[in-house]
Amino acid sequence: MDLLKNLAHKELVRGLPKLKFVENKIYDACQFSKQVKVSFKPKNCVSTSRPLELLHMDLFGPTQHASIGGSKYAFVIIDDYSRYTWVLFLAHKNEAFKNFVKLFSKIQNLLNLKIIRLRSNNGAEFKFGSFFKFCDHNGISHEFSVVRVPQQNGVVETQNRTLQEAARTMISKCDLPKYFWAEAVNTACYVINQVLLRPILNKTSYELYFAKNML
Repeated sequence: MDLLKNLAHKELVRGLPKLKFVENKIYDACQFSKQVKVSFKPKNCVSTSRPLELLHMDLFGPTQHASIGGSKYAFVIIDDYSRYTWVLFLAHKNEAFKNFVKLFSKIQNLLNLKIIRLRSNNGAEFKFGSFFKFCDHNGISHEFSVVRVPQQNGVVETQNRTLQEAARTMISKCDLPKYFWAEAVNTACYVINQVLLRPILNKTSYELYFAKNML
């Protein structure tokens, strides 16, 4: 609510209507969907200077219910500088690499910039085989978090939680079947990219990544 109030008051998103907010109201759907784990203290600085300098990656799943398209995993990728987020939906973990390669070519060509570093956990889908060879061939440095210390990959871990909480809230509030989880996650990702402000830089992820406003 504080985020929406700030966006509306400062007119940071074009077309966002004037909204009225009820102070200190606890919404059941939000409270029901959120669980928080202690994280490391965030840095009060931006550690990268441009898009694609560093990408954070992680998977969540398997979900209890397959999506309409048959997916049970979500592959979340975040640009460190802008916090722009992509979510790729997978039926199996071993689909992560081929989906990353497709995205790799698309985003590098779009911005005419090279990916410099990747950061992920120690999942086998990231650490061995095709991913290792791909990074070596393309001159990409791949950094791994320490085993059982997810906070070291905290940027994407936090985003995973945010996406899942938002999806559960939408599904609960709208009383939708749980196989709509991928559509709900995708919607949450779209909204986050368009309206969530990047700390310190005070711009949306979309604006920082594409160097222009949404409208």
